Amino acid sequence: MSGLIGFTLGRYFAARFLRTILGVFLTVFTLVYTLDFVELLRRAGDAEGASAGLMAQLALFRTPAVAEGVLPFAILFGSMASLLQLSRKLELVVARAAGISAWQFLQPGLFVALAIGAFTVGVYNPVSAQLKQRSTQIEAKIFAKSTKASSGKDIWIRQRSLDGQAILRAETAIEGTTTLAGVSAYIFDAAGAFVSEVDAARAILHDGYWELQEARLLKPDAPPESFSTYLIASTLDPGQVRQRFTPPESVPFWQLPETIARNERAGLDATRYRLQYDVLMARPVLFVAMVLVAASVSLRFFRFGGVGKLVLGGVAAGFALYVARQLLEGLGASGIVTPAVAAWFPAVVGSLLGTLTLLYQEDG
Repeated sequence: MSGLIGFTLGRYFAARFLRTILGVFLTVFTLVYTLDFVELLRRAGDAEGASAGLMAQLALFRTPAVAEGVLPFAILFGSMASLLQLSRKLELVVARAAGISAWQFLQPGLFVALAIGAFTVGVYNPVSAQLKQRSTQIEAKIFAKSTKASSGKDIWIRQRSLDGQAILRAETAIEGTTTLAGVSAYIFDAAGAFVSEVDAARAILHDGYWELQEARLLKPDAPPESFSTYLIASTLDPGQVRQRFTPPESVPFWQLPETIARNERAGLDATRYRLQYDVLMARPVLFVAMVLVAASVSLRFFRFGGVGKLVLGGVAAGFALYVARQLLEGLGASGIVTPAVAAWFPAVVGSLLGTLTLLYQEDG
């Protein structure tokens, strides 16, 4: 074991790690953006105002939230690529010959992983969440009236009131609000007989009623009627509906504590939001685990060869860690395990296993 690596050499290694990690992430980001842009162009069809430029902007708003999910793999593959490049150029061999241990030349990579983790939690996540909410608003405005714009994920709500029951179908919901877009409401009387259908551009839930805007009322054996505003009685709680329309991934990190407290004060289940908060807090440790996993399957190549098998081993280890993480997050969201355990267990165990493997390879 040894102390800290020198500043100049450490800065050089850190720059190599950062460059390869950013290269992997930007490659994935560009791929996700291109696929989403093509899909949005397909969905746009004849939607009014859905220009190619606006679809490009919408795809740009949606991509950061999707790309955020591949950050751990960007750390893993970027670290593996960086170590293999340093090995291929014999730079790590020279470093070892100069008495620098594996623990020392991994210090810059671990620091870069911690720094990227802190940045993505404190800056990237809030920005991506805000952009995702903005993209939902744009989608609702553009696609609500288009017959070709459905994403295939319609929202269905069934409610009962003193007048009977109603079933609402919406193309999309604007996150963080109680607003639906592209709405069709099917209204039945107390006996369950169909009464009317109301099609509207938007529906906003208030205390005790739905406000349908730009509505068109259709009744059997009666001509259609148009209304600027049409009201439907409701017993739904706006707080619960807002929670349903706002997935935890769409809440910025800095707003999660307030969201958790607000839901708990209202008597609502805040488990999903607490889990998201813990997952984000554990992200820097998870990134460190990815660097250690990458090192455990890359450093042996310097002496024993077989890069192909080692790369496949790294991919398999990263995938196993991802599956374990998803499984525990599912258990945490269901309340089977606590959010803290679900969020921190994969990161901590992954770090410990990576450290144990390196100890066995380097010092054992």
